[in-house]
Amino acid sequence: MWTKQRRKTNRGRVIVPLLAAMFFAYFGFHAYHGEYGLYSAIKLQEQTKLLQAQLDAVTASRTELERQVQLMHDGTIERDMLDEQARKALNVSRPDEVTIMRGSGDLAIN
Repeated sequence: MWTKQRRKTNRGRVIVPLLAAMFFAYFGFHAYHGEYGLYSAIKLQEQTKLLQAQLDAVTASRTELERQVQLMHDGTIERDMLDEQARKALNVSRPDEVTIMRGSGDLAIN
């Protein structure tokens, strides 16, 4: 009967920790950069803030339009509003008036 005695090599001691390190590196990378990872969550929060700001702007614009429609809806249009809308549509002003042109992106402060 023949028996072989082997000495333990350093390779055998390194294989399991190396495989464990690769396993943790793989899942760690995807925990940060993956579709549902930490980086994606941060980008999603930034996009949520941006869309919330856009929603607030659109809501303010709609409220202003609803206010203007309400002024015209009851059948009696206010003289000032009629004058303002006519001047804006015709691009006309009186000689003694000062005209301040605002861009379409400017919001009116009430």
